[in-house]
Amino acid sequence: MTPTTRLHSADRGAVAAHLLALSSGDRRLRFGGPSSDDTVRDYVARIDFDRDAVFGFLAEDLSLGGAAHVAIVDGVAELGVSVLAAHRRRGIGSALVQRASDFARNHSIRTLLARCLTENAAMMHIARKSGMKIVTGRGAAEAYLQLPPPDVRTIAADFFQESLALFDASLKARCDAPLAARPSRLGG
Repeated sequence: MTPTTRLHSADRGAVAAHLLALSSGDRRLRFGGPSSDDTVRDYVARIDFDRDAVFGFLAEDLSLGGAAHVAIVDGVAELGVSVLAAHRRRGIGSALVQRASDFARNHSIRTLLARCLTENAAMMHIARKSGMKIVTGRGAAEAYLQLPPPDVRTIAADFFQESLALFDASLKARCDAPLAARPSRLGG
Protein backbone atom coordinates (compact mmCIF):
# COMPACT_ATOMS: atom_id res chain seq x y z
CA MET A 1 0.00 0.00 0.00
CA THR A 2 1.32 3.43 -0.95
CA PRO A 3 1.04 5.83 2.00
CA THR A 4 -0.52 9.22 1.30
CA THR A 5 -0.93 12.02 3.81
CA ARG A 6 -3.26 14.97 4.01
CA LEU A 7 -1.42 18.25 3.69
CA HIS A 8 -2.25 21.53 5.40
CA SER A 9 -1.66 25.23 4.77
CA ALA A 10 1.73 24.95 6.51
CA ASP A 11 2.71 22.60 3.65
CA ARG A 12 1.95 25.19 0.96
CA GLY A 13 5.69 25.66 0.24
CA ALA A 14 6.17 21.91 -0.26
CA VAL A 15 3.22 21.80 -2.66
CA ALA A 16 4.69 24.71 -4.64
CA ALA A 17 8.14 23.08 -4.70
CA HIS A 18 6.59 19.84 -5.98
CA LEU A 19 4.67 21.53 -8.79
CA LEU A 20 7.63 23.72 -9.72
CA ALA A 21 9.79 20.58 -9.99
CA LEU A 22 7.56 19.24 -12.78
CA SER A 23 9.03 19.59 -16.25
CA SER A 24 7.33 22.07 -18.57
CA GLY A 25 5.71 19.15 -20.42
CA ASP A 26 4.45 17.63 -17.18
CA ARG A 27 3.11 21.01 -16.03
CA ARG A 28 1.23 21.31 -19.32
CA LEU A 29 -0.32 17.88 -18.74
CA ARG A 30 -1.13 18.66 -15.08
CA PHE A 31 -2.69 22.09 -15.71
CA GLY A 32 -3.99 21.58 -19.26
CA GLY A 33 -1.70 24.20 -20.76
CA PRO A 34 1.62 25.99 -20.32
CA SER A 35 2.18 27.15 -16.73
CA SER A 36 4.94 29.54 -15.73
CA ASP A 37 6.53 29.51 -12.29
CA ASP A 38 4.42 32.54 -11.35
CA THR A 39 1.24 30.79 -12.54
CA VAL A 40 2.09 27.76 -10.39
CA ARG A 41 2.89 29.90 -7.34
CA ASP A 42 -0.40 31.80 -7.79
CA TYR A 43 -2.33 28.51 -8.09
CA VAL A 44 -0.80 27.20 -4.86
CA ALA A 45 -1.42 30.52 -3.05
CA ARG A 46 -5.15 30.22 -3.91
CA ILE A 47 -5.62 26.69 -2.54
CA ASP A 48 -8.18 26.78 0.26
CA PHE A 49 -6.85 24.11 2.62
CA ASP A 50 -9.93 24.44 4.85
CA ARG A 51 -12.44 23.70 2.07
CA ASP A 52 -10.36 21.55 -0.26
CA ALA A 53 -8.02 18.65 0.40
CA VAL A 54 -4.45 18.18 -0.74
CA PHE A 55 -2.81 14.79 -0.39
CA GLY A 56 0.81 13.93 -0.86
CA PHE A 57 3.21 11.05 -1.21
CA LEU A 58 6.46 11.64 0.67
CA ALA A 59 9.66 10.62 -1.10
CA GLU A 60 12.63 9.20 0.80
CA ASP A 61 13.99 12.73 1.40
CA LEU A 62 10.54 13.79 2.72
CA SER A 63 9.85 16.01 -0.31
CA LEU A 64 6.58 15.53 -2.19
CA GLY A 65 7.00 12.87 -4.86
CA GLY A 66 3.32 13.10 -5.76
CA ALA A 67 0.36 15.33 -4.91
CA ALA A 68 -3.37 15.47 -5.48
CA HIS A 69 -5.51 18.59 -5.05
CA VAL A 70 -9.22 17.95 -4.50
CA ALA A 71 -10.99 21.26 -5.07
CA ILE A 72 -14.59 21.35 -3.92
CA VAL A 73 -16.61 23.38 -6.44
CA ASP A 74 -20.42 23.44 -6.39
CA GLY A 75 -20.64 20.08 -4.63
CA VAL A 76 -18.22 18.39 -7.06
CA ALA A 77 -14.71 17.21 -6.16
CA GLU A 78 -12.39 18.37 -8.96
CA LEU A 79 -9.14 16.43 -8.94
CA GLY A 80 -5.66 17.36 -10.12
CA VAL A 81 -2.83 14.82 -9.75
CA SER A 82 0.91 15.03 -10.35
CA VAL A 83 3.76 12.59 -9.74
CA LEU A 84 7.39 13.49 -10.32
CA ALA A 85 9.12 11.43 -13.01
CA ALA A 86 11.42 9.66 -10.53
CA HIS A 87 8.41 8.25 -8.66
CA ARG A 88 6.21 7.07 -11.52
CA ARG A 89 5.03 3.54 -12.26
CA ARG A 90 4.80 2.71 -8.56
CA GLY A 91 1.06 3.16 -8.03
CA ILE A 92 1.39 6.60 -6.45
CA GLY A 93 -1.07 8.29 -8.84
CA SER A 94 -3.64 5.56 -8.26
CA ALA A 95 -3.16 5.78 -4.48
CA LEU A 96 -3.70 9.56 -4.61
CA VAL A 97 -6.87 9.13 -6.69
CA GLN A 98 -8.18 6.52 -4.23
CA ARG A 99 -7.45 8.82 -1.29
CA ALA A 100 -9.22 11.68 -3.09
CA SER A 101 -12.21 9.44 -3.81
CA ASP A 102 -12.45 8.34 -0.18
CA PHE A 103 -12.17 11.95 1.00
CA ALA A 104 -14.98 13.03 -1.34
CA ARG A 105 -17.20 10.13 -0.24
CA ASN A 106 -16.54 10.86 3.45
CA HIS A 107 -17.66 14.46 2.85
CA SER A 108 -20.85 13.33 1.07
CA ILE A 109 -19.69 14.58 -2.31
CA ARG A 110 -21.30 12.49 -5.03
CA THR A 111 -19.09 13.27 -8.06
CA LEU A 112 -15.33 13.09 -8.55
CA LEU A 113 -14.17 14.91 -11.69
CA ALA A 114 -10.75 14.91 -13.34
CA ARG A 115 -10.02 17.07 -16.37
CA CYS A 116 -6.95 16.41 -18.49
CA LEU A 117 -5.58 16.51 -22.00
CA THR A 118 -6.35 13.35 -23.98
CA GLU A 119 -2.60 12.94 -24.52
CA ASN A 120 -2.13 12.53 -20.76
CA ALA A 121 -1.89 8.75 -21.03
CA ALA A 122 -1.02 8.24 -17.36
CA MET A 123 -4.07 10.14 -16.08
CA MET A 124 -6.33 8.49 -18.64
CA HIS A 125 -5.04 5.07 -17.51
CA ILE A 126 -5.58 5.88 -13.82
CA ALA A 127 -9.08 7.22 -14.55
CA ARG A 128 -10.05 4.04 -16.41
CA LYS A 129 -8.51 1.84 -13.71
CA SER A 130 -10.48 3.79 -11.07
CA GLY A 131 -13.76 3.12 -12.88
CA MET A 132 -14.22 6.69 -14.10
CA LYS A 133 -16.34 7.37 -17.19
CA ILE A 134 -14.35 9.39 -19.70
CA VAL A 135 -15.77 11.88 -22.18
CA THR A 136 -13.33 13.23 -24.78
CA GLY A 137 -13.45 16.03 -27.31
CA ARG A 138 -11.11 18.56 -28.91
CA GLY A 139 -7.98 17.23 -27.23
CA ALA A 140 -9.41 17.32 -23.71
CA ALA A 141 -11.04 14.72 -21.51
CA GLU A 142 -13.32 14.81 -18.50
CA ALA A 143 -13.40 11.73 -16.30
CA TYR A 144 -16.31 11.33 -13.89
CA LEU A 145 -16.93 8.93 -11.05
CA GLN A 146 -20.28 8.83 -9.29
CA LEU A 147 -19.57 8.19 -5.64
CA PRO A 148 -21.77 6.27 -3.23
CA PRO A 149 -22.30 7.58 0.30
CA PRO A 150 -19.54 7.06 2.85
CA ASP A 151 -19.31 3.74 4.62
CA VAL A 152 -17.21 2.10 7.30
CA ARG A 153 -14.52 1.16 4.75
CA THR A 154 -13.97 4.70 3.49
CA ILE A 155 -13.93 6.16 6.99
CA ALA A 156 -11.52 3.47 8.24
CA ALA A 157 -9.38 3.79 5.09
CA ASP A 158 -8.90 7.51 5.71
CA PHE A 159 -7.82 6.90 9.31
CA PHE A 160 -5.56 4.01 8.29
CA GLN A 161 -3.96 5.96 5.42
CA GLU A 162 -3.17 8.92 7.66
CA SER A 163 -1.70 6.63 10.34
CA LEU A 164 0.35 4.75 7.75
CA ALA A 165 1.61 8.01 6.25
CA LEU A 166 2.68 9.32 9.66
CA PHE A 167 4.52 6.06 10.37
CA ASP A 168 6.15 6.16 6.92
CA ALA A 169 7.28 9.77 7.39
CA SER A 170 8.66 8.96 10.82
CA LEU A 171 10.67 6.05 9.43
CA LYS A 172 11.99 8.12 6.54
CA ALA A 173 12.99 10.94 8.90
CA ARG A 174 14.83 8.52 11.22
CA CYS A 175 16.60 6.78 8.34
CA ASP A 176 17.65 10.12 6.89
CA ALA A 177 19.13 11.37 10.17
CA PRO A 178 22.88 11.03 10.69
CA LEU A 179 23.80 7.91 12.61
CA ALA A 180 25.06 9.88 15.64
CA ALA A 181 21.71 11.71 15.91
CA ARG A 182 19.64 8.51 15.97
CA PRO A 183 18.50 7.30 19.35
CA SER A 184 19.94 3.95 20.33
CA ARG A 185 17.59 1.02 20.69
CA LEU A 186 19.67 -0.02 23.67
CA GLY A 187 19.35 3.28 25.49
CA GLY A 188 23.05 4.10 25.10
